[in-house]
Amino acid sequence: MADPLLIYGATGYTGRLIVREAAARGLRPILAGRSRDKLAALAGSLGLEHRVASLHDRAALDVALTGIRVVLHAAGPFSETARPMVEACLRAGAHYLDITAEISVYEQLAERSAEARARGIMLLPGTGFDIVPSDCLAAHVARRLPSADRLDLAVRSLVLTTRGSAKTFVEFANVGIIVRREGVLTSVPAGALQRPFDFGDGPVPCVNVSWGDVATAYYSTGIPNIAVYFETTPFLQAALMAGRTFGWLLGTPPWQAWLKAHADLLPDGPAESERLARQAVLVAEARDAAGRTACARLRAPESYTFTGRSAAVIAARVLRGDCELGFQTPARVYGPDFVLSFDGVAREDVA
Repeated sequence: MADPLLIYGATGYTGRLIVREAAARGLRPILAGRSRDKLAALAGSLGLEHRVASLHDRAALDVALTGIRVVLHAAGPFSETARPMVEACLRAGAHYLDITAEISVYEQLAERSAEARARGIMLLPGTGFDIVPSDCLAAHVARRLPSADRLDLAVRSLVLTTRGSAKTFVEFANVGIIVRREGVLTSVPAGALQRPFDFGDGPVPCVNVSWGDVATAYYSTGIPNIAVYFETTPFLQAALMAGRTFGWLLGTPPWQAWLKAHADLLPDGPAESERLARQAVLVAEARDAAGRTACARLRAPESYTFTGRSAAVIAARVLRGDCELGFQTPARVYGPDFVLSFDGVAREDVA
């Protein structure tokens, strides 16, 4: 018998990873998406039920959510897809989970927290690598330094991508880098903020990027000043320079269409051997007005591998009733140490 869990976007690269992790944990999710043929093939190979619905077809989406208690939404770009699925979850009274890293989506869902509570559901975006490890690490250093008023996060080894992720990056080619200052989301020029972080082998240069924690870490920790950095690479520097110089042009409809068409030429996603050969490292540093700091480092499996595992685990917990109503973040619901429950994750405090 199928569980009242629906995974939408199940046939995408990350969706398939989540489905297989869920099945490996004894779950029997209902698979959903737009492609009847792809869904039938995947569901048939795993002995699972499937339902076909477009996010643009309200009636079909309502039918797909019939009897569903939890929706795990894995079809991006979430700036386009989150709203119709959230609306459907509110109508159906189903908890909403997703794997977005998009700041705007977090903020939109935070604004609907009271509505979700009234409907008796949880809105928990970011159940994958975006943003479980970083959210838990941010909450950990905030716990160590309750007086902190500034939080910097850094990520290393995000070098593998999927077609879907590439299309999301394209959408923000003409948007400045987002940081949080005194509690307010603010745009700064690409490349304007740079600083070193130690990922365990000495300080390396990092550059500021837009990342979901700028939104979520504020709700998880209350810290009003937040910035996120990636390890500087030639590709990242070139991408930031292109956005800073030609962003106005890359954001126009013809260029957006051209860039997304070329994203479709990318491989579906990294091979399993590539994923298993890589590891991600994250650093969080909290600082207060007196200059005191709390810093910690976290090692985790490669981002897509981690996403498959964490999204499936969270979905299972929500199915068991382990949730809180309204808009939530992973660390706020499950605590700073939740990330340590996954194989291959290790955390250390740094002097």
